[in-house]
Amino acid sequence: MSGTARERLLDELSAVSRRYMASYALFNQAVADHLKLHPTDLQCLNLLSLEDGPVTTGRIAELTGLTTGSATRLVDRLEKAGYVVRERDAADRRRVLVATVPERIAEFGRLWGRLSGRWYELFEGLEDHELALLIGHMGRTVEFTAGQITRLREGALDSQADGS
Repeated sequence: MSGTARERLLDELSAVSRRYMASYALFNQAVADHLKLHPTDLQCLNLLSLEDGPVTTGRIAELTGLTTGSATRLVDRLEKAGYVVRERDAADRRRVLVATVPERIAEFGRLWGRLSGRWYELFEGLEDHELALLIGHMGRTVEFTAGQITRLREGALDSQADGS
């Protein structure tokens, strides 16, 4: 075997990460298919359920990394499917907010609950510091991925020969 122990571990981490991301993408597609939604729409619902209240379409664009035009079309689809409604902002009547429909979000939550019922069992043998390590890793991954999405959408990778 060539390479240091760390290089081998990083190679293994890369491979398992790719499998993890692929399995989640395929899971996301299966859930979206079950709900008759587009996978991006499903994840938008997921993100909206984490927000404190109604948001603007601009905020949806920020959350998803979509353009405002694409975010508007996404909201149109979610509204047609009955998951969100558009409402005027009480503080600024010119502004339109997107609010989730509580009954539909509850259905969405029950489905996630049925699918992830044994999810906590995956972490039973872990110590608190190991859980904290996973939380930190996932947080850094979310930030890193957001940056990579921006680079892809801005064409920043097209001008780089070395792929870094």
